[in-house]
Amino acid sequence: MRNAPAPVGADGASAQDERLRRWRLVLGAEAAADGTGRALAGADAAMDTALSALYGTRPDDGRGARRAGGLGASAPSAARWLGDIRTYFPSSVVQVMQRDAIDRLGLAALLLEPEMLEAVEPDVHLVGTLLSLHQAMPETTRETARTVVRKVVEDLERRLATRTRSALRGALDRAARTTRPRHRDIDWNRTIRANLRSYRPEFGTVVPERLIGHARAAQGVRKEVVLCVDQSGSMAASVVHASVFGAVLASLRSLDTRLVVFDTAVADLTDRLDDPVDVLFGTRLGGGTDINRALAYCQSRITRPADTVVVLISDLYEGGIRDEMLKRVAAMRASGVCFVALLALSDEGAPAYDREHAAGLAALGVPAFACTPDLFPEIMAAALEGRPLPVPAAE
Repeated sequence: MRNAPAPVGADGASAQDERLRRWRLVLGAEAAADGTGRALAGADAAMDTALSALYGTRPDDGRGARRAGGLGASAPSAARWLGDIRTYFPSSVVQVMQRDAIDRLGLAALLLEPEMLEAVEPDVHLVGTLLSLHQAMPETTRETARTVVRKVVEDLERRLATRTRSALRGALDRAARTTRPRHRDIDWNRTIRANLRSYRPEFGTVVPERLIGHARAAQGVRKEVVLCVDQSGSMAASVVHASVFGAVLASLRSLDTRLVVFDTAVADLTDRLDDPVDVLFGTRLGGGTDINRALAYCQSRITRPADTVVVLISDLYEGGIRDEMLKRVAAMRASGVCFVALLALSDEGAPAYDREHAAGLAALGVPAFACTPDLFPEIMAAALEGRPLPVPAAE
């Protein structure tokens, strides 16, 4: 019996040819001699060249090492490569390749040149790299760097701001309800629903046994939020997201929001919250870590503990005094502060973290867990209402 013909794709290539093509692109130039027998041409050849520049290998250098390919030593050649990968690969893949180029080929140094920044695909990881470099940037590059950072920040705001404001306004509204409202503050719709059992047919009306309304807002801000963010190098993505969320929280009139970043020193960036880009360029990524000192500063700024939520965002690798840090958290909780510990605020999953310190916080009733940007509004809503936090299940 004759074999059935292999299925042919829309471009005329058989499924077998397509598999060989993909393997050839994965394996690199050596694949032609290693059994695929597949030659590349046109766009495929250009893709292969771009991949080889980053992931290819060179002959043994005499010391038993295999060295990666390169992009050349100049910004123009790297910029051309960045343009090529944006042509042949989707944005998500481009971002991964850029990250690998920074790690493998020392591309970070070339990001100090404007033509390089104009060629890159902006993302959160690139922002972290730029923030770690911005002290060394020449003046001609800084404005371009701010433009790249602003694009990422605006993209994050479009994705996160509306949902965050909606969740927190609802939480603040529920937290502000009272069962002893003044007449002008009664919420009649909720009051009627809560008292339907006391409907009196003979009068044709509900006789409310419990009033529901809103607490008076004349005293000003009802809740305070303190974001205390670790700016060590491993927390770069968390710093970016925290800056955006800090600006969103600060836009809510019912919240008094403070943003504090720290390494071995503490910087209060609250006065920059109207522009998260200014916040980010006020950070200094890559220092040590003194969580105790940062919490001491935050504690000194709390005026109404029972109405305050403190959010510590850190991998908990404490360089300060561990026991003092835990005592400070315990003291804040005893005074009525709602304390939240996030190991990361990013889409990267669970990070490396200090498990001993996390266990110490858990013993105080403060679970430490990684949080995605999409989950953060729910975490904050629960904290503001005094509900249990929706802690994600451990993997």
